[in-house]
Amino acid sequence: MKQDTNNLGSIHISTRAIASISYQAAIRSYGVVGLASKNIVEGLTNRIVKDPTHGIEVDYDNDEINIDVYIIVQYGTRIKSVAASVANTVRYHVEKSLGIPINEVNVHVQGIRINESD
Repeated sequence: MKQDTNNLGSIHISTRAIASISYQAAIRSYGVVGLASKNIVEGLTNRIVKDPTHGIEVDYDNDEINIDVYIIVQYGTRIKSVAASVANTVRYHVEKSLGIPINEVNVHVQGIRINESD
């Protein structure tokens, strides 16, 4: 949890709040058709309970925030461009919303989805 203290009091920002902002930014990025689980257990858990931070992992350590995003890319898009776009979009939205610098955003492409109409 990120904590900031000023003369008016203290502000606590949970990793779940950061993950929620990251999720919204990633899912709206061009070429992303969904977010994926990083492992089987998380995937099964998400099928039972819909988690608004599914596919996002936030690590806060020594004033550094690292975000891992697990995405599924649309077939026919340039994977490198989509991954770079997601990383930049997530970084921008989190830093804009929270005013906290992000150390790194790692994008993991977990799969490619082909549209049924193709």
